[in-house]
Amino acid sequence: MNGKRILLIIGGGIAAYKACELVRLIRKQGGNVTCVLTEGGAHFVTAMTLAALSENPVHTTLWDLKNEVEMGHIQLSRQADLVVVCPATADLMARMAGGIANDLATTLLLATDKPVLAVPAMNVRMWQHPATARNVATLRGDGVQVMEPDEGAMACGEFGPGRLPEPVAIAAEIVRMLAQGASTSSARADVGEPAFQNPAHPEPVEGCLSGKHILITAGPTHEPIDPVRYIANRSSGKQGFAIAAAAAQAGAKVTLVSGPVNLDTPQGVTRVNVETARQMAAAVDAALPADVAIMVAAVADWRSAGEAALKIKKDGSGQVPPLQLVENPDILATLCKSDRRPPLVVGFAAETNDVLDHARAKLARKGADWIVANDVATHAMGGEINGLHIVSAAGVESLPELPKAAAAAALIERIANALA
Repeated sequence: MNGKRILLIIGGGIAAYKACELVRLIRKQGGNVTCVLTEGGAHFVTAMTLAALSENPVHTTLWDLKNEVEMGHIQLSRQADLVVVCPATADLMARMAGGIANDLATTLLLATDKPVLAVPAMNVRMWQHPATARNVATLRGDGVQVMEPDEGAMACGEFGPGRLPEPVAIAAEIVRMLAQGASTSSARADVGEPAFQNPAHPEPVEGCLSGKHILITAGPTHEPIDPVRYIANRSSGKQGFAIAAAAAQAGAKVTLVSGPVNLDTPQGVTRVNVETARQMAAAVDAALPADVAIMVAAVADWRSAGEAALKIKKDGSGQVPPLQLVENPDILATLCKSDRRPPLVVGFAAETNDVLDHARAKLARKGADWIVANDVATHAMGGEINGLHIVSAAGVESLPELPKAAAAAALIERIANALA
């Protein structure tokens, strides 16, 4: 965001307090923030707090005579690179959709010629009301980028969609929109694009993998010791499933080979469930040929040499029963040596130290085209945020910290560019 100017309009909802963290994140990434605090927003966060965090004056009223002699509201709306409405309440979005300009915030929104991002936050029933759905559709048709709200528990005690997305996810969307360098006209054409784009490749992701078969593995494997115990790891499968969803959105035929996880199958994805590394290896082989293989699964390196038929019991002697381990098949290395090797093979490396050194060594050892590394000491397995490093013969590209869906879209975009 270096040097980019964000005009942040803060609506009147309990989620307004998260705008403070958003200001901090924008500043941390080199952006400049000017805040417009609505009358409702001022009930939840103060102008002084926002001024301290942004290090800029906070605007609250249209009736500042000194500024308005110079048509200050016009200048304020035109000087920004991006206008962000966060939180965008049901009332504020209704006024935006209706073209109403009855306060500083809505006047700025009507006067701006810059891209606009609206980040909704409201009660679940308000979000699901037909009137809100119509207003959101109108705004998107007008070129406003409207983020989908998160689902979860709300301050009112209800549960469902309507929560403000986390500030890090909003910041990632801001980065995406700024990267486009979009004018109002181009922003209108960009409605419905995915959550992240590479600044060097501003074309939409949708459809760019049409006709391609993408093979993805995800989640852990469970290697049984006895009928009740197994060897496994902490992988949740979230990143692999997010990549599968992004690939399907890009038009690819997607085969997802998944270890035991509690996740819904992404729309348009063919899922093959497995439990052990040997089952996963067989499923990967059966899914070939493919144009791209993305090996995200955290496969157990070892398994028990022999699974006990009955539960292993303590006998009171204090002696630990022996557990002999044998090495599991190396799915990535085997795939890279196969005569049916996909043209692009991407491996993953979850590391706790010396992340890039280990990733480079794995790239050479396995024979993959890319290794995507992440530091699980910083971004714990099962979390919602990832910081990925794409290691290849050409060097290292480090992505910013992103929600896993945005990180997935970034990776799929780079894969599409590599295949082009």
